[in-house]
Amino acid sequence: MKGFFHQLLDYNFYCNKKIIHQCRNQDEVPEGCVGLFDHILNAHHIWNHRILGTPSEFGLWDQHDIDAWEDIHYENQRTSFEIVTNTDNFDKRVEYVNSREVHFSNEIKDILFHIINHSTHHRGQIMAVLRNSGFEPEPLDYIFYKR
Repeated sequence: MKGFFHQLLDYNFYCNKKIIHQCRNQDEVPEGCVGLFDHILNAHHIWNHRILGTPSEFGLWDQHDIDAWEDIHYENQRTSFEIVTNTDNFDKRVEYVNSREVHFSNEIKDILFHIINHSTHHRGQIMAVLRNSGFEPEPLDYIFYKR
């Protein structure tokens, strides 16, 4: 399972880096892209910290300068890889409180998959915003990553 999650997290890292580079190479990034990508970074950070049982530094909709995206993204990836590497029981439940102050409990494997799936969902939205703004984004399909 560790290899599976390392590979999915690597794919997630690859796709997010492509989004970062696509946004950085535009004269003006559509506002929807910025807010959604900030949210991807923030949510990943928050989930990592829930697994670790430590306070997060970001709120779900905190805004970041585009120049900070790469560092935040790298730290998210490093932390997730560390979590996967050091986890012996992916069925272990993590207790946490969500952004609406409701208590939940989920297995580590489900949280890790959620991080990846959540990012994919919002990257799709970012791609649509880019297309609607006249920019043709690079494909981010998993099969392109594997080629």
